[in-house]
Amino acid sequence: MLDCVIVGAGPAGLTAAIYLGRFRRDFRVVDAGASRAARIPLSRNHPGYPEGVRGRTLIARMRRQAERYGAQIQAGRVDHLAAVKHGFRLALADRELTAQTVLLATGVVDVEPEIPGVEEAVANGLIRICPICDGFETIGQSVGVIGRDEHAAREALFMTTYSDRVSLIHAGAQEALPAEMRQRLAAAGVEVVETPIESVALDRRRISALCFGPDQTRRFDSLYAALGVRPQIQLAADAGAKLDDSHRLVVSEHQETSVPGLYAAGDVVRGLNQISTAEGEGAIAATHIHNVLRGAS
Repeated sequence: MLDCVIVGAGPAGLTAAIYLGRFRRDFRVVDAGASRAARIPLSRNHPGYPEGVRGRTLIARMRRQAERYGAQIQAGRVDHLAAVKHGFRLALADRELTAQTVLLATGVVDVEPEIPGVEEAVANGLIRICPICDGFETIGQSVGVIGRDEHAAREALFMTTYSDRVSLIHAGAQEALPAEMRQRLAAAGVEVVETPIESVALDRRRISALCFGPDQTRRFDSLYAALGVRPQIQLAADAGAKLDDSHRLVVSEHQETSVPGLYAAGDVVRGLNQISTAEGEGAIAATHIHNVLRGAS
């Protein structure tokens, strides 16, 4: 039986792996190869990288650092997680792992607009997914925020921190956006364009986005997809872990879920969705796991 299995090799999981390796623990990392951080074209708000860092570059460096201290990172996907005597059993397609503790760093999946070429647009920074990460880079630009609800409206309001040319491309039913929120948008100078997502197109030659509303055309320098995310909580649900109202995992100050020995860190825990936050939570979880295993918690 292993000391720990880390599920997920994004910033949270790899930080935990670095710590557990340096704690000389016997553990494995299971990597499905779908880290959200790897999609980031260039992050300029991560501490220590004043010129910015590509998501894939950061992940690769963290992986090398974890492996330097003994981390064994295995490609695969965990299909099921169950509590057993003295620990947990994790079922993969071709094998099983058992461990005294488990750290879930499974993250979230973005709900993307149904626009042809969206993956390429994200990679090129034309469609953005994190206003906290890169809103600064849109200063003075014309910005469109695609969404269906008040979450998208709040994101559009947030973007007025950087530009006075912000539009909410409202792709939901009109009643989904309350009158009070529409008044707030108007007061902030945010134009609301009522149009289905299918009317949004990408102009790759000019690196811009087009939105065709009723009898109108809008061109944007950048688009933000504010359609929400899907937290990857199925494994935690299998084990009976408690979720909050946003379907994220409820954890203690040490990142332990409601199931003893089952930990979680990163985007699957709370809604900030930041690399630096995920790394801090991975460090907290790994340290507590080590202390519990050595009987010093």
